[in-house]
Amino acid sequence: MSALHANMELLRKLLVGFVRDEVGKVGISKVVLGLSGGIDSALVAFIAAEALGPENVHALCMPYKTSNPESEAHARLVATACGVNFSVLPITAMVDAYFDKFPDADNMRRGNKMARERMTILFDHSALLRALVLGTSNKTELLLGYGTLYGDMASALNPIGDIYKSQVWQLSAAMGIPAEVIEKQPSADLWAGQTDEEELGFSYRQVDELLYRMVDQRLTKLELVADGFESEFIDTIYAKIQNSHFKRRLPVIAKVSNRTIDRDFRYARDWGK
Repeated sequence: MSALHANMELLRKLLVGFVRDEVGKVGISKVVLGLSGGIDSALVAFIAAEALGPENVHALCMPYKTSNPESEAHARLVATACGVNFSVLPITAMVDAYFDKFPDADNMRRGNKMARERMTILFDHSALLRALVLGTSNKTELLLGYGTLYGDMASALNPIGDIYKSQVWQLSAAMGIPAEVIEKQPSADLWAGQTDEEELGFSYRQVDELLYRMVDQRLTKLELVADGFESEFIDTIYAKIQNSHFKRRLPVIAKVSNRTIDRDFRYARDWGK
């Protein structure tokens, strides 16, 4: 059986257990996350509610003035369905105050600013609520670099970073996430009409099949071609993985001592506990 069609009940237990254990290790009981109205953050909210109790999960919806109103409606729907605390904190004023000085900024700059603005709010609420920030980027997005460094890719814990988008859909259905959220077109909602798959140039299901064989099974290019993948598509995806690797690592530190952080000085996050 392909890992893209794994045992959903076992996966659910693993991810719920991960959140419960990792939050408990640092001596707190609460988490905070951005609830966008999309499927990834919806799944993380459901996992966290099951792991910690919905009263210990704080979900923030942070719309910009061009955000699709459906996104907030779906975020509310998810929060109600799993019972977590829910707040709406618009980011229009702070984002516009910055771009008033740069009116010619393109969509990428504006989208990155919005993603980082949302993360600053989440980390502020982390301090306010004494809660850990949960990440909502899936394995497909992380491998492709499809996210904003120190924006939506930042977090203290990420329960879904090792499952592909295809698995996110499967687990979401198994956990009872509202159908409206599961069935809608994936979108970061960074600008009007934006969809993930149109921006990427391929479907998640298409790329997940390639990524699983390329990354998890470590197949060679010849083997991937023999499996039916086009050579150009393989090269495109490999380049995306390679060129975005810096997003998956801590900043490179110049080595000038015997023990350098993330090289010779490497411990688990709960070292010494």
